[in-house]
Amino acid sequence: MKLAIFSHCVLDTIHINDSSYQQVGGPACYGSWTARNLKLAVELFTKFGSDFPQEYLSKNKIDYHDALSKMPTTKFKIYIKGSDRSLYLDQRCEKIDYSDTDADGTLISPVFDELSEKTFELIKQNSNFTFLDPQGFLRRVNSNNKIFLEKTNLDLSKISAIKVNANEITNLVGSADETAMKTLQKQGIEHVLFTNKREISILVKDRIYSITLPNKEVYDTTGIGDIFCATFCSTILKENDFFWAFCFAGGAAQAALESNQFGLQKVPKKGATETNASYFYNTLKFKQV
Repeated sequence: MKLAIFSHCVLDTIHINDSSYQQVGGPACYGSWTARNLKLAVELFTKFGSDFPQEYLSKNKIDYHDALSKMPTTKFKIYIKGSDRSLYLDQRCEKIDYSDTDADGTLISPVFDELSEKTFELIKQNSNFTFLDPQGFLRRVNSNNKIFLEKTNLDLSKISAIKVNANEITNLVGSADETAMKTLQKQGIEHVLFTNKREISILVKDRIYSITLPNKEVYDTTGIGDIFCATFCSTILKENDFFWAFCFAGGAAQAALESNQFGLQKVPKKGATETNASYFYNTLKFKQV
């Protein structure tokens, strides 16, 4: 099985407690690593400058083409305090052009305005299964280059699954509750995933299934959402079972948090993900809506 990912590779400077670290990141990296650990082939559609260490991709057997830009790599500064993050845009690489792919499914996860409306439409038109993390379509910057989210109208037709947090879903449909999840579903989305810190839910047909991540001390949260999305994509493509994909995605997020590792080192191995997924499978709750 093969997963296509459309997203910028990024260079993050992460400030946590009294320390700072530089790390390659973004959904392009976290998602690719995660899918490879789950034994999927990955075709990455991205852009980065000569300042990006390409060996991070090649050593993990991640396919990418025409990615090198004359512009520098997209860069962020991230300030972490517990589960809260402040994000600042340092620089932005050029947009990603559409390319055909024979992948079994596609993960669209922009970080900041790297996909045009035309490219977005072409991806959706030519993918059998399309997962959207809309964060990069909603992000704007203020005069200090701090990232904030703004209400945005997106054409969500032909989206198979979407992952949103409370802030994102509010800026898409105006609220962050079960009604908002159903509003997204009515646009044709089969799987609506909603993350609210430790609480994670999925709406499928007329049921909402939910799990709760254990309450443990959190270290570096960067990339947790990307790991979650890529795990759901990879598992549903392989198993064709949303129930197991949801538990597996939660298991991967929990394994990443429990690792207490920094940056890409927290991307979990399959065994740790499976152990947590089995736990969530047996504790999962649901209700009719």
